[in-house]
Amino acid sequence: MTFVPAIPLSGYAGFKYLERTMDSQQAAHDAIPQNETDIAYFRENIGNVDTAEELVNDYRLLRVALGAFGLDEDIGARAFIQEVLEEGVIAPDALANKLTDSRYKDLATAFGFDLGTPSTKLSSFADDIIGKFSTRSFEASVGAINDDMRLALNAQRELAELATDNTSEDTRWLTIVGTPPLKAIFEQAYGLPSNFGALDIDRQVDTLKARSEQILGSADISQFANSETTEKLVQRFLMMGTINNGFSANSPGQTALMLLGAIV
Repeated sequence: MTFVPAIPLSGYAGFKYLERTMDSQQAAHDAIPQNETDIAYFRENIGNVDTAEELVNDYRLLRVALGAFGLDEDIGARAFIQEVLEEGVIAPDALANKLTDSRYKDLATAFGFDLGTPSTKLSSFADDIIGKFSTRSFEASVGAINDDMRLALNAQRELAELATDNTSEDTRWLTIVGTPPLKAIFEQAYGLPSNFGALDIDRQVDTLKARSEQILGSADISQFANSETTEKLVQRFLMMGTINNGFSANSPGQTALMLLGAIV
């Protein structure tokens, strides 16, 4: 049995419906037998894990662990994930610190296998990872129907956290550039070309800052602590998606374009 989210409308209207029904749909998702059993298994067994090797050799534990960080597609890359986890993040040359995708660093940081005692031994660890897994797993179900809506849900959560992160402004922008789901939001919302990712990292950051200043009124990441600013970005992202999918003069996409002009 699988969970299929109810999204009766496309575009921004469909996303607002999803937001209104989020609590009940999330609960239905969590009640699916596979999710219930995997969550129960993780809660019961993760405290017995001492090494990265033990984690990657247990498929059910690894499924929850990777799902909690949106890395579901890496479930078959056990050797790679083991290396990321074993090296951790303390050493500057650790694999996670070299990868452009910051989700690997988040994964390695959370499990702490490079520490004397891994985080798996903490009493609150299981609930923390399970909460992340439930949220991202639901988002993945949404993405199976509409990937733009999955990205929008992810952006609402991730940008709110990043806005309060105690790092420099440039570091926070580099996090966005290095996190594919977040980067995709800005690229589409700002109408950037498909080859944008081929630019030098510094140019990408400068471009995103300039476009944020123009469209949102500020290039400061802390602005996303305000849900209204994030809503404006998400609305523009979804409307641009509708436009990119094509429209006629009388189609909903044309209406989206007119609305988009009003929020530029």
